[in-house]
Amino acid sequence: MRRSTARKRLLALAGTALVAAIAFAGTALAHGGSLRTEAGSMSVPTWLFLLTGGGVVGASFLLASFVTDRALIRAIHDWRRVASAPLAGLTTVTQALSVLALVGVVAVGFDGPTDPLRNAAVLVVWVGWWAGYVATVYLVGNTWPALNPWRAVTQWLPTLDRNYPDKLGAWPSVVGLLALIWLEVVSPLADDPRLLATVIAGYSAVTLAGALAFGPDRWFGHVDPVARVFRYYGRVAPLRYGDDGLELRPPGAALAEPKLVDDADEVAFVVAILWVTTFDGLVGTPQWAEFAEAVVGAGVPAVVVYPSALVAGFGLFLWAYWTAARYSRQTADTYLTVGAIARRFAPSLLPIAAGYHLAHFLGYFLSLSPALASALTNPWNPPINPSVIVLPDWFGGLAVAFVLLGHLLAVWVAHASAYEVFPGRLQAVRSQYPFVIVMVLYTMTSLWIVSAPSAEPPFV
Repeated sequence: MRRSTARKRLLALAGTALVAAIAFAGTALAHGGSLRTEAGSMSVPTWLFLLTGGGVVGASFLLASFVTDRALIRAIHDWRRVASAPLAGLTTVTQALSVLALVGVVAVGFDGPTDPLRNAAVLVVWVGWWAGYVATVYLVGNTWPALNPWRAVTQWLPTLDRNYPDKLGAWPSVVGLLALIWLEVVSPLADDPRLLATVIAGYSAVTLAGALAFGPDRWFGHVDPVARVFRYYGRVAPLRYGDDGLELRPPGAALAEPKLVDDADEVAFVVAILWVTTFDGLVGTPQWAEFAEAVVGAGVPAVVVYPSALVAGFGLFLWAYWTAARYSRQTADTYLTVGAIARRFAPSLLPIAAGYHLAHFLGYFLSLSPALASALTNPWNPPINPSVIVLPDWFGGLAVAFVLLGHLLAVWVAHASAYEVFPGRLQAVRSQYPFVIVMVLYTMTSLWIVSAPSAEPPFV
C-alpha cells in the first residue's frame, strides 16, 4: 500500500509537469546566452521543444539505470591523475594583482565614462567576472581562493577571531546570495557605473569587517555567498588543486563524494544557486513583464513585486526538492532519514545550475568581449563606439545544448550517489524516481526561459 500510494503521487507530479509544459504552447524563439543579447532564433512549437528536452533527461535516466556495476561506477568516479604544481608563490602574486584590480574597478566606476558599454568597471564585473570568470570555475577549476581580493586583504591584517554562532551555519550566505541577486535585478547596476562602484565599496566594507571580526576562514567558509558559490561550482570542474598537487578527475566526480553538503542550510544554499540563476533569466521574459504589470495594476506596490517573487520562488524550489527527498525515501523503502537523502543528493543539482549559467551568459560574454578589451586598453578614455559581436543564428542551439548537458551530468551524479548510498540495485534506481521527475520539470522550465524572447524587466 505504501509503494502504491507513492507511485500514484509520483504519477500526479509527472502529470503536473506535462500540463505545465503544454501550458506554454506557442512558438519558441530560442536565443543564446543572456538577457540583453540575442543570437538569432529558431522557430519551433514550444510544447514540442519543452517535451523533447524533458524526454532527453528522462531517457538519460533510463540509460543510466542499466549501469548497475558498482565497481564500474566507482572506477569512473575514482579515476584521477595528479601532477606536481607548486603554486604557493604564484598565489601571492595573484592575490596582490586581484587587490589592485578591485581598487581599479572602484576607481573607474566612480571616475570613468558614464556609458556602461565604455566603462571598464561595468564590463569587468558583468562581462569579465560574472559571465566569463564564473564559467571557468565550473568548466576548469575553482581559482577563486587564489584571486579573492577581500580574503587577501584580511590575511595581511590581524583579526579578532570572535566565535561564529554555529547555529547560523550557512544561512547568512543563503540570505546574502538572494540579496545580491535582488539588488542586481531591481537596480541599474549594469547601467550605472557610479552605483556599481558604490555597491562594491559597501560590499567590501561589510566583507572586510566580518572577516576581520570572525577570521577569514570562518567568514569565507560560512557567510560570504560569493566564496561559497565558487566552492560548490568548483566541485563540478575537472581540475582541483590540493595537497598532492593539481588533480584531474571526470567532470562532476567530486559531487558524488559524501558530506559535501552537511546540513539543511547547505541544502538550501545549493537550491538557492539553482533558483537565483533561474530568476535572473525569468525576469527578462515577456511573460514576467506581463505578470508584473498585471500585479502592479491590481494595486500591489512595485517595490514589493520582485523581492516577493524572489523569496516565493526560492521557497517553491526548496519545497520541491524536499518533497522529492521525502518521496525518494518511500520509493527506495529505506530507513535513511529524509534529511540524509536530501543532503546526499543536493550536489547533483549543481551541474544543472552550471549548465544554465553557461546557456544564460556565454552569448553575453562573447558579444561584449571586444568592448571589454577596448575599455581595458584605456579605462579613462575608451573608444566612443565600442565593438559588439553579433552572434550567428545557430548559436541559439548551443544554449539548449548547455542546459541539457548540465541535466545529463546531474542525472549521472545522482545515479552514482544512489549506488554509494543504497545497498540494493533496484533500491538505488527507485530512489532516483522523484529526483528525475523534478529534474525533468526543471529542464522544461530552463528551456522555456532560454527560448523566450528578451524583454526589459518593468519597474526596475
